[in-house]
Amino acid sequence: MHYTGTIWRPPYEAGSALVQATAGCTHHKCRFCTLYEDVPFKFRMSPLSEVEADLKEISRYYRNAKRVFFTGANPFVLSFDKLKTLAGLVRKYYPKVQSIGCFARITDITPKTTEQLRELRGLGYNSLTIGVEAGDEESLSFMHKGFGTKEIIEECKRLDEVGMDYNFFYLAGIYGSGHMEEGVKNTAEVFNQLHPKVIVSSMLTVYPTSELYQEIQDGNWKEETEIEKLYELRTLIEKLDIDTYFATMGASNCVNVEGHLPKDKKKMIKWLDEVIGSVDEKELRRYRENLRHL
Repeated sequence: MHYTGTIWRPPYEAGSALVQATAGCTHHKCRFCTLYEDVPFKFRMSPLSEVEADLKEISRYYRNAKRVFFTGANPFVLSFDKLKTLAGLVRKYYPKVQSIGCFARITDITPKTTEQLRELRGLGYNSLTIGVEAGDEESLSFMHKGFGTKEIIEECKRLDEVGMDYNFFYLAGIYGSGHMEEGVKNTAEVFNQLHPKVIVSSMLTVYPTSELYQEIQDGNWKEETEIEKLYELRTLIEKLDIDTYFATMGASNCVNVEGHLPKDKKKMIKWLDEVIGSVDEKELRRYRENLRHL
């Protein structure tokens, strides 16, 4: 198998066949991100010969996979024709596969026409995982995400139109200390216009090699406390009124909460209230500081 650097996948893709279609990130400018530091280049598409060889190899040992997940920060950036070719290779070695997934940036959707998106959906692309992080314009701009709330709404509505499911990655702590209430309000207003099947929340962990770390040292941004991050989750869950599955997944979360919204909202809020009222900031901070990697 051809893998470059650390292979990242959403927790819910654990049962998928993982095949590298791209490596690195086309954007690679988010102030908080350190995920692709071990990739010796910014971005590249895997040669089709490598993708085919990997699909052939993995199909021998994982014959009954219902889903293939293309790894890399944002394989959906590839052109319509390249994604179509990749789907053809998947069908060649996994004729009974039900769907194809990958990470995507909002800006990866924009160049594709609605008809192309509809055709990609027909070829099996579904349940894209999009790292929107938040729906707050100021935070997205400060963190150099490369897109804003207008683009999030427009592009996700196009995915809704063609029936292509998508999931959001949310980053608790992205607003910075003192800005959480307004940030969550804005994010809820954006998310409530859309239909993410899953919202996966992780907690911001600032590593010394990130650009954000230097911004903190320079006094340009202040990190939320761990308890503030928990209260942020509580506030967001309270304000969301869409049908979605919300879960904290991954090692960055010092506390786990999950459930279907709006059905489980009261139960989730009650649990977070109990946690917030009983945890110790120093203990939570110790966990954060000892988190060697996400």
